[in-house]
Amino acid sequence: MKLNFPYIAHALGALLVAEGIFMLIPFLYALHLGESSVGAFYSSMLYALVVGAALWITTYRRVSTRTKKRDIFFLVSVGWVVVTAVGVLPFVLSGAIPSFTNAFFETTSGFTATGATLIQNIDSLEKSVLLWRSITQWMGGMGVIVLVIAILPLVGSSGMQLFAAEAPGVFTDKLHPRIRDTAKKLWLVYIALTILAAAAYALAGMGLFDAINHALTTISTAGYSTHSASIGFFDSATIEYVAIAFMFLAGTNFALLYYLFLGRLGRFRRNTEFKYYVAIIAGATLFIAGGLAVSQGGSLEVAFRTALFHVVSIMTTTGYTTADYQLWPTYLTFIIFALMFIGGMAGSTSGGIKVMRHVVLFRNSLLEFKRQLFSNAILPIRLNGVSISENVTSRIVAFIIIYILLCILSVFIMLVLGNDPLTSVGATAATLGNVGPGIGGVGPAETYIGLSAASKYFLAALMFIGRLELFTVLILFTPYFWRRG
Repeated sequence: MKLNFPYIAHALGALLVAEGIFMLIPFLYALHLGESSVGAFYSSMLYALVVGAALWITTYRRVSTRTKKRDIFFLVSVGWVVVTAVGVLPFVLSGAIPSFTNAFFETTSGFTATGATLIQNIDSLEKSVLLWRSITQWMGGMGVIVLVIAILPLVGSSGMQLFAAEAPGVFTDKLHPRIRDTAKKLWLVYIALTILAAAAYALAGMGLFDAINHALTTISTAGYSTHSASIGFFDSATIEYVAIAFMFLAGTNFALLYYLFLGRLGRFRRNTEFKYYVAIIAGATLFIAGGLAVSQGGSLEVAFRTALFHVVSIMTTTGYTTADYQLWPTYLTFIIFALMFIGGMAGSTSGGIKVMRHVVLFRNSLLEFKRQLFSNAILPIRLNGVSISENVTSRIVAFIIIYILLCILSVFIMLVLGNDPLTSVGATAATLGNVGPGIGGVGPAETYIGLSAASKYFLAALMFIGRLELFTVLILFTPYFWRRG
């Protein structure tokens, strides 16, 4: 089996150049503030631009558009690792995170929009470093959409296979016949939401710097904050409601949001996944709010807001917190933990399994009872008025089975690496689902700093696997991928 290495190197060069351009922002900010990290950003930016440009230029005339699915899978998987490895440089060179292992974990968490942190005193970091930390999440927030749809015009239609397991997402409701134009429209929605979120945060009482950073990490459903206490630092009901609104929007299918901007609200009323998305959030919120009101007393509004904030934050895999949910009654903490396995809507920036896959699995399971009684009947699953093919259903079922098996295996590996059972389960769910805070020793009041180096690298791998929808990475470890043909 032969990979198209000129094409892969050419695309990697483009990714590094783009990363170098993004590094220009914190570099200029550090220069403006006179911070000590200015040299670190200059060196990192220069390295990314020079290496990226060299790869781009030297392979320009050798690039062949005759790519195969193998090339795309390999490029996307390796591309994320390369971009992350270069993104580590500002943290290490500035001394903000001197350890490469810790910096790699933090940067991986950033680019995969996970939000798991090991920095214990975030407030002490220089502002340019905090800004780069937020930018990594915003760059990675669109995830596969950025790395695939943006590259797709270079490789023809084969890259669409990367979304095969997420058929109910963007590609059943394409915004334009051309994938490149679809990607542009999605980016416009992404940028517009970020600007609106920053303005809303500022109007709610955040300073401009905090507002911009939190907008970057809210719309990417990533969860890094400029303060160790996360959104709870501001102690503001208004800010919390703003965060809830934009986390909810960021967890919604971006194709639907595009139609929202166009005023086509009917698409929301007809969308099956959106109805389940709202129903799950509403049900979990009311249940937890009732539990908090009974167990903690106090204002019903506070109980409702606290419940709604954490349900939306965890389900959309944003990971912001205003309270330590591990101090709640155990059955309420369990609900929060269960939400880590749901995720937002397909086609959003959320991680996790996604609501649509759960809907398909649920409806397929119910139909199985009918199939037992009426074996000759054709009983397709219908979503949004469209029948879902058996191939799509089987891919979704396979995805969920692999996800569960990978969770079980990962918990076992974490135990072998010396972690306690609760932390092993919590860290696995939080990183594979790209949530951030978990349970046990990696709960909302803790960081990942106490884990061993081996545990950190393993969890970083889970972040990559989870963000790239399992198959994209795992297929590289199958004999089929490397077989000739």
